[in-house]
Amino acid sequence: MSTFGTLFRVSTYGESHCASVGCIIDGCPPGLPLGQSDIQPQLTRRRPGQSALTTPRNEKDQVQIQSGTEFGYTLGTPIGLLVKNEDQRPHDYSEMDLYPRPSHADWTYLRKYGIKASSGGGRSSARETIGRVAAGAVAEKYLKMVHGVEIVAFVTSVGATHMPLSLNTESEEFQQFVNKVSREDVDSFLPVRCPDEESNKKMGEVIAEFRDKKDSIGGTVMCVIRNVPEGLGEPCFDKLEAKLGHAMMSIPATKGFEIGSGFRGTEIPGSRHNDAFVKKDDGRLGTKTNNSGGIQGGISNGEHIFFKVAFKSPATISQAQGTATYDGKDGTLEAKGRHDPCVVPRAVPIVEAMAALVIMDAVMIQQSRERGRALLDGAKKELSELEKKDVVAPEVGQGNVYGDE
Repeated sequence: MSTFGTLFRVSTYGESHCASVGCIIDGCPPGLPLGQSDIQPQLTRRRPGQSALTTPRNEKDQVQIQSGTEFGYTLGTPIGLLVKNEDQRPHDYSEMDLYPRPSHADWTYLRKYGIKASSGGGRSSARETIGRVAAGAVAEKYLKMVHGVEIVAFVTSVGATHMPLSLNTESEEFQQFVNKVSREDVDSFLPVRCPDEESNKKMGEVIAEFRDKKDSIGGTVMCVIRNVPEGLGEPCFDKLEAKLGHAMMSIPATKGFEIGSGFRGTEIPGSRHNDAFVKKDDGRLGTKTNNSGGIQGGISNGEHIFFKVAFKSPATISQAQGTATYDGKDGTLEAKGRHDPCVVPRAVPIVEAMAALVIMDAVMIQQSRERGRALLDGAKKELSELEKKDVVAPEVGQGNVYGDE
């Protein structure tokens, strides 16, 4: 479906070449200072046409707040966010009338709905992620103000070229890096967004090489979430890492997700992998290492959450490809649509947005639980005081000692 979240609910809308794309946010707390300037920076980081290594589609992606705010504050009512599609070229996709494009969703959408968008990828296009990024910026504003949460994603590999630090998450050097890396650091390494000078340069060269060959290449994005409140996550089926995995794997072109030590953790014995508890400098109980990636038993433990997302090579390439028509006849397809030779540089703010939506929803769920418990504790205390005064609690259906009829 097109809705994500339980209490902080986001519904995205729009296709790749329709009039506009955007989202409706339901459940945002009232009183949050919010303007278009809080949302636009992340959309600008996601927008196409950023460099010679991204799609040349020229979209400004300017957000418009349609509802849910007044005088710069949220009202608690649904927030409507709209971004116009301005650089549409539906004629670039005439070949879709004959061929289902290799590794695209043309065929599967047709089989599911019996109809499909006639141009671009429709709802499977990365244009759909605009609504996610806009909503994520709203969630992030609340998380930062209330809990000091910081979310930073960055590119860790392109093809076979890896950022060395990301290969050994056990190392003290890696832990120090994730303690301090910022979006400003990441964006100082444009257009690739790998915060390691040598790796960033090599990755840019790899992307350019595949672009020039009219081909594409994949990569990975790592995300760190700092200052996460303890106790987030809903066992057993809505564990925090399960929700993060769900969110990340819903992003177009994703093919893998791992958290903490990930698959490498399968090669480490338990005696080395276990995160021993220690008293931190600030007096709180924490872990000496963080192979768990900030989550244990599906619940946040107060350490940094970090995970990695794998993105496949973009399916749209400008090479001629042998394929078949919808009626099964052999043919050749050469795509004319504009595309990224590698999606990971622009995927960075999308990963951050989906992380923000997961944490925001988990925070609101936990807040409701804590508020319910606090009210119950207060009621128990008041009842205890009444009992000390020999006041008998009423039977069910007889009113109560708090003055309700």
